Amino acid sequence: MTVFQEAPLAVLYRDEYLIAIHKPSGLLVHRTVLDWRETRFALQILRNQIGQRVYPVHRLDRGTSGVLLFALDSDTSRALAKQFEAGTVEKRYWAIVRGHPPENGEIDHALTRQKDDVDFLGQTVIQTAQDALTRYQRLACAEIPVQVDRYPTSRYALLELEPVTGRRHQLRRHLKHISHPIIGDATYGKGRHNRLFAERFDCARLLLTCRTLTITHPVSGTPLQFCAPMDADFARVMAGLGWQELIAVNDELPPAHE
Repeated sequence: MTVFQEAPLAVLYRDEYLIAIHKPSGLLVHRTVLDWRETRFALQILRNQIGQRVYPVHRLDRGTSGVLLFALDSDTSRALAKQFEAGTVEKRYWAIVRGHPPENGEIDHALTRQKDDVDFLGQTVIQTAQDALTRYQRLACAEIPVQVDRYPTSRYALLELEPVTGRRHQLRRHLKHISHPIIGDATYGKGRHNRLFAERFDCARLLLTCRTLTITHPVSGTPLQFCAPMDADFARVMAGLGWQELIAVNDELPPAHE
């Protein structure tokens, strides 16, 4: 009988208190009633891979790749959770979006709460809109000679995003709000542009990745930054849009360090 073996997750950093991995696009962080048919989860794969229990301290959407952090004990988990709640964790994402946004800016737009597992557990949740703030910087622009909307060419941009708050689907919803949705976003994006990228670049994933995550080590108290390498499919799209130099810069990111 053939036994299926999970491919190991790439470990970016590990010590006796925490572990950071590079989560691929398409993998859920943990089991959820919102996608009850799924059987593969980063939490379970990592637990089996390192042979011990792990505690997720934040999450990435299924389609988002990049840095994902776990604690290795409950005390560390609580300490890291407090940092996320206090807003002292710095997260930087890259996204490919439709159109050419301004060179930099802020999206200050309150977001209503999205349905989550707690809705199915009978817990009280806040239903009113919550403050949400995202900062962004445009890293590159491209224009390809294909008509998707009413114009003869189609424009796209690479953004670096910093979510100051941590609302569910914040980056995806904020970029939709300013009419520059992320390519590959089936919920908040534009289907015609998503199909163009699937056909032209053979890439149907959400083009959003968490590049860096910076925390204060819960025991030593020193700053600790984790850096994820560029995904091959994301890099292929960037190359197709003429952004090879940015791929090279990303490949030179340092490993996690204190």
